[in-house]
Amino acid sequence: MSIAGMVRRYCPRRLQDKCYLRLERLGEMGHELRRPEADFLRDGIYERRASRRGVHYRILYFFHGAMAAVVSHGVVKEGAIPPNEIDRAIERKQRFEANPRRHTYREED
Repeated sequence: MSIAGMVRRYCPRRLQDKCYLRLERLGEMGHELRRPEADFLRDGIYERRASRRGVHYRILYFFHGAMAAVVSHGVVKEGAIPPNEIDRAIERKQRFEANPRRHTYREED
């Protein structure tokens, strides 16, 4: 699924522009993103941050090699990100690494 398609499908409508810009910047900056824009959580999982009207949204992702960031899912943050959400991202990372080709979006020619 393209970034735009993923944002339309998974982000609340009022937050879609912000999420799209955050993911675009992740694509541009990759490993170079630092706090306050992004942060390392654990076990290869990172968070990309977005907020709107006091509600904190987090996009969990991981890297595949040096060139690709893979988005796992998003959560609404209240305090610390729940460990089960990080565990979910780790599980998705393991599934991706087992068969990257199956889980990779490719533009149609």
